Amino acid sequence: MIVVIVAAHVYGWHVTQINLVELVRGLPNMRHIVLGLLTPDLLERVEASLSAEAPLQLGCPAQGEISRQIPTEHGLVGLTVRPACAQAGDTVTVLGEGFPAGKEGQVFLVDRTGYSRPGPRFTVGPDGRFVQGFIAPAGSGEYRLRVVVRWPLNWWRPSETLLLTARLMVETIFLALMGTTLAVLITLPLSFLGARNLMRGSRVGMALYYATRTLFNVLRSVEVMIIAVIMVVVVGIGPFAGVLAIVVHSIGALGKLYSEAIEGIDPGPIEAITATGANRIQIIAYAVVPQVVPQFIAFTLYRWDINVRMSTIIGFVGGGGIGYILIQYINLLQWNQAATAIWLITAVVMAMDLTSALIRERLA
Repeated sequence: MIVVIVAAHVYGWHVTQINLVELVRGLPNMRHIVLGLLTPDLLERVEASLSAEAPLQLGCPAQGEISRQIPTEHGLVGLTVRPACAQAGDTVTVLGEGFPAGKEGQVFLVDRTGYSRPGPRFTVGPDGRFVQGFIAPAGSGEYRLRVVVRWPLNWWRPSETLLLTARLMVETIFLALMGTTLAVLITLPLSFLGARNLMRGSRVGMALYYATRTLFNVLRSVEVMIIAVIMVVVVGIGPFAGVLAIVVHSIGALGKLYSEAIEGIDPGPIEAITATGANRIQIIAYAVVPQVVPQFIAFTLYRWDINVRMSTIIGFVGGGGIGYILIQYINLLQWNQAATAIWLITAVVMAMDLTSALIRERLA
């Protein structure tokens, strides 16, 4: 027996291509990933901005200039564009005055569709003036030169990443809730058919028992990610596909737990109620259900806890929830943003695990 076990592990080591040397060599590559995961994108500094625009004509010989005095919430600013008309390759100079001293700014070229082409950056001088040139691109017609100056303020706010992941985390929790609820509604009647102690005594009853148990085993054996892929094909990308995947997988898992709970009940009440001439439905209602309700509630809470964790992964294949944005962050190597989602998932799962454990302890 020992020889067989050793041989199996030797073969397994070979088949799985375990290489500890490659692991050690690859550890330095994890440095930027670990640093990113340790610095999640939670807060961003609030910025103030000031923008001003002036027209620019492209596709004509260089000539003239245009000056504008533009009122803003930070005061009156001046903007001069020289020349006012230019051809591709000409140098266009932008002069500004009245802008916040020492702040960073950028020039944008805006076309008629509203598309902003980013141009050169500049720093406003101590007198509130700046001069910045750029090469006119190919094009013709009326354009606008937009100058935007930004500077940070002394307070912070939740980052867009945090707000997005928090919203999707709420979606994930309710995705798991709806999947669990629908699975419970379907599994409850089936679980009684999957209990041997209730179905034995007739060929029809045993046939239903074996059919139900087979269904539970099949649904439980298929990985939830595979089910999610199938549901995405059926209903499209989104949380509904995730709900359906949770429902299908949970029917198999809860069905087994519920049926085994029913099989483990005290037969005394069943025998007593049967002796009164009660039918099968009355036996289930008055002898079985009161004994299994606490276990059913505990199993359901435990399954919801599991489904929340699975819901975070279902999004990887298009099943909605926070996993959908997490896989995009990972694919784009945005580890700070990915860390925000990962830490949020960790916090929520830990909180739900603790809450579920406390409730199950009270029911025990």
